[in-house]
Formats: sequence, C-alpha cells, structure tokens
Amino acid sequence: MRRLTVTLLVTAILVMGCQAQATPTPLPKPFRVAVVMPSPKNDLAFSQSMYDALAAIQNEMGADNFEFAFSEGMFVVDDAAAAIRDYATRGYNLVIAHGSQYGSSLVEIAPDFPNTSFAWGTTLDTFVDKGINNVFAYEARSEEGGYVLGVLAASLTKSDVIGVIGPIETGDAKLYVEGFKAGVLATKPNAKVNVNWTGSFSDVALASEAAQTHINAGADTLTGTAQMVVGAIGVAKEKGVFWFGTQADQAGLEPDVVVACQVYDWTVALDEIIELIQGGTRGGKAFAINLANGGLKIQYNPGYTVPNEAKALADGAINGIVDGSIKVEVK
Repeated sequence: MRRLTVTLLVTAILVMGCQAQATPTPLPKPFRVAVVMPSPKNDLAFSQSMYDALAAIQNEMGADNFEFAFSEGMFVVDDAAAAIRDYATRGYNLVIAHGSQYGSSLVEIAPDFPNTSFAWGTTLDTFVDKGINNVFAYEARSEEGGYVLGVLAASLTKSDVIGVIGPIETGDAKLYVEGFKAGVLATKPNAKVNVNWTGSFSDVALASEAAQTHINAGADTLTGTAQMVVGAIGVAKEKGVFWFGTQADQAGLEPDVVVACQVYDWTVALDEIIELIQGGTRGGKAFAINLANGGLKIQYNPGYTVPNEAKALADGAINGIVDGSIKVEVK
C-alpha cells in the first residue's frame, strides 16, 4: 500500500507538471486605439495629421503591441457618434474623437463606458466639471507656427496684400489665423491681411472661390486651414501665388507654390496619453502641442529656395517663441 501510495503521488506530480508545461503563458494584449475623423485620412490637413501620428506610434511600438482602427469622412456628427459608441462597445483602450464638433457626443457617450478612455481635440476641456473622468483633451497652439509663417509671408510678398482662408472661426483654425496675421503685421505693419471665413471645414469649392476673391483683390500670397484648402491651393497654383499651409505638409500637392507648412505631430500628446492609460489613469488631463515640445514643426518645401534673409527672420521667430521673448497674442 505504501509503495502504491508513493507511485500515485509521483504520477500525480508528473501529471500536474505536464499540465503546467502544457498551459501556454498568455500573451500581453496589444494597446488598441480607434479614431473617428471628419475627413479622409489623406486630406493633407487635420485628419491626416492624426492618422500619421498613429501610424508612427505603431511603427515605433510594433503591430503586435499597438493596433489602431479608424473611421474617416465622419463629417455628420450623428454618424460619428455612432462610430464612437461602437468602438467603445468593442473594448478599445482609447477612442479618439478627432474634431471639436464631437464634444457634445462625448458628454453623452463617455459616462456609459467608465473603463474606456476617450480623447478629443482641439480643446482643453476634459469635462471634469461635468463629473466625467475618462476623457483627455488635446490642442495645437497653432498660432505659434502661424506667426512664423506670417513672418515668412510678409518677407516674400511683393504686393503687400495677403489672403487668409479660414473655415469656421473656432479651435486651432482661429488660433492659426490670428497668429499668422500677427506675424505678418509684426514684420510689415503696412501690409494688408484679408481674412475670409467660409463657414465650412470641407467645402473645397468655397475655398477655391475665396482664394480667387483674394487674388482679385491683389493678394500674391495665400494661406488657409482645414481640409477644404486643397481647392485654394489649386487656385494658387493656377495663378502663380505663394501658399503657406498648416496641419500637414502640403508641399507634395503643389510644390511650385507651397513655400512652407506648419506640421502637427500629435505623437507628443498621444505618447503621454497612452502611458497614463497604461498606468491606470482614464482621463482628466489636457495636452498642448507647440514649437517648444516639438509637437509643431515648420516644414520648408525642399523644392523652393527661401531667401536667406527671409529664412533668418522665420528662424528668429521660432527661437523667440520658444524662449519666450516673442509672445503671440490671440483673443
């Protein structure tokens, strides 16, 4: 009996050992992000800036550790809200509502998914004052790059008339326009800066019409923001006037007229958001990208040679904004 008992014990131990060896160690789950965007991911503007950032993070972390999904062209807010809720239901770690028009939707959706983190921009409002604790916010201090490009534009214009095409007077679009105008007037106080707000982020035809109106009024330099600007850039190409872009690098679209662009790098904010979520923080913090932290970059078109004097003024503006000696005032 004693020999039988020992045999049974040894057998049990061996079986348990085999079972332990046979049980695979669970692999860590990838961090999963979903983003809802108002326009195509290749719009050369707002949506592309976020898509490019997520693609860069995936390239850095590896596809096994980071996955992202996206819904593009969500200019209808109700459709965007449905997509946001669907991603949250499917268990994504972070759902990004990439558009200030989606704020009211998040106020309704986020409380239903307390274990899911959300982010939206451009804004600094995390809805903590509404008792919501799982929303991050992000903003681009686009007036900084706008100021730099305004300095550069004022240095290059011959007619001293510059046209600005804005979508809706809000968010980073408003900041950019105000910063650009300030940069122009700081460099050339007698210049005339004409601003036109189309009332739409996506209406390419309206942007084209606005560009033509500015050129008819004597503008030899144009700028604008939002995904609609592809129409304005086409008019700039046709009429041979300078173009300055923002949000993404637009030089590849019309390299003959695009001088420089302010480019958003959202990885500066997203890296911190992801780290916070992995550490157990669901939301409640706002982030800003700017020239100092590298979230905003001035990208010169390699196909256009900027005169040394003009580039020196622009680079001086960048340094001044970073060290605080230049304050870009916005309303």
